[in-house]
Amino acid sequence: MAPANTAVYQNQKSHTQAGLMPTEQFAQIYDLYYRRVYKYICYRINNHYAAEDICSHVFEVVISKYDSFSSEKSKFEVWLFAIARNAVTDYFRSQKKRAFFSLDSILDRVVYKSSPEEIVIRDDNNRALFTALAKLSDKERHIIAMKYAAGLKNSEIADLLGVSDSNIGVVLYRSLKKLHKVLHIGGFTYD
Repeated sequence: MAPANTAVYQNQKSHTQAGLMPTEQFAQIYDLYYRRVYKYICYRINNHYAAEDICSHVFEVVISKYDSFSSEKSKFEVWLFAIARNAVTDYFRSQKKRAFFSLDSILDRVVYKSSPEEIVIRDDNNRALFTALAKLSDKERHIIAMKYAAGLKNSEIADLLGVSDSNIGVVLYRSLKKLHKVLHIGGFTYD
């Protein structure tokens, strides 16, 4: 994932003083970040219909709260994913249940024409992955989603969660090691 040039978003405060975000600027932000925000939300909630709604809400908040963004406090990307994280938290609160993130909706978009054999293999792999992910803590699942679905750097995740970069690296390393161990014990083999 190529790093985004967010300077254009950090330096155009003159329009936001009046509480307005130029349409062109929003279009740039939307084009640049929609896919990553959507993938992050899908990973977290395992429901692509709800993820579309939540993603729309996130960008509504970006429009309405953009004048409160401060590049001195954090990078734009960190601010955006904090909004996404809060929207996912609100979703879970409203559902009053615990959910695990899914790779199904993302894989469906990547694999366009799968054979029946490939579908069965993918479903078996996803089931094994879901079982392994269930053994991780919420924090570990959240960090994995931020890293691999949203494509955030460790330093950005650390800023978002208020911990050190090295802490994120350690949590990721240990979480992936746990996943590998659980998958191996469960008989999952890598091709």
